[in-house]
Amino acid sequence: MKYLIIMSLFTSLFGSNTSQSNAIKLLSAEEFKAQVENKNVQLVDVRTPAEFNSGHIKGAKNIDFFSGKFNVEFNKLNKEKAVYVYCRSGSRSRQTSKKLEAMGFTEIYDLKGGILRY
Repeated sequence: MKYLIIMSLFTSLFGSNTSQSNAIKLLSAEEFKAQVENKNVQLVDVRTPAEFNSGHIKGAKNIDFFSGKFNVEFNKLNKEKAVYVYCRSGSRSRQTSKKLEAMGFTEIYDLKGGILRY
């Protein structure tokens, strides 16, 4: 019992690494597909143009994570409307989601595992 109280205290003081933002939701391939397929959504592929041109989800806009125009291009989107992001394996889209939240986007959906899992 003493151990549980100490652990609860540490968790409340220092937080948990597994906590996730209220704005960012990680979706499985099935969930992501169901929400974007044949719908008019803000769908963004954050891979490089070469990766995008090799194959992408229908209706996706390409905004390269490494581009100097990343912020400029995302600022053209509606921050009050849901935005769906994906990359190759999930790393760039996870970083993008955090950036978008900092930019004021309120509803961000990230494809877990990237397009490799789609």
